[in-house]
Amino acid sequence: MSNPWEEISLDDYEKHMSLYSVRQLQAMNSIMQEQFSSYPAETAMVLGIAGGNGLEHVSPGKFHKVYGVDINADYLSAVSQRYTQLSGVLECLHIDLINEVEKLPKAQLLIANLLIEYIGCGAFQKAVLQTAPQYVSCVIQINTDEKQWVSESPYLHAFDRLDEVHHQMEVKALTAAMKETGYLLILQKSYPLPNGKALVRLDFKKNEV
Repeated sequence: MSNPWEEISLDDYEKHMSLYSVRQLQAMNSIMQEQFSSYPAETAMVLGIAGGNGLEHVSPGKFHKVYGVDINADYLSAVSQRYTQLSGVLECLHIDLINEVEKLPKAQLLIANLLIEYIGCGAFQKAVLQTAPQYVSCVIQINTDEKQWVSESPYLHAFDRLDEVHHQMEVKALTAAMKETGYLLILQKSYPLPNGKALVRLDFKKNEV
């Protein structure tokens, strides 16, 4: 059976994420600006690139290679068309992170926003080990109320199958998994959303000991 993310149109995804009642696309854009500028890395990888939100913050003067990884080939086509100014820097990779993790190249900075929920901690640990970054910056969604984890919207039914692959993430569990993988927490920052949810950014650095 196909991964649910291969069936969700980019248009539905982006319209849902940018709704005033959701505002995750806008929040993620701001977070990615911080992620790209925070650390001394010349190579970066974004897991779950979707439509490329945030790539406008990539400075070709700083990065000589940025990999955009996704399981949905249509998303990657859209990214390539949208960010022609990153030609020679941006490389899109069509990879299933659960079954094809060995295809990932190395990168100094690994960014994974709202992705770990859909592959699980174990698969993410394998991706980190394969990529061997110096820094890992990821964002998870925390529900601050008892409502469903996908926000109410006219596009809600586009996400019906995500329950098949969704794993609720918690800060403590992810921090423990990353420590086990050899990475220590160096930053934790919360970004409240308008619908009883919050995004939490967790940054890790490779433990050199």
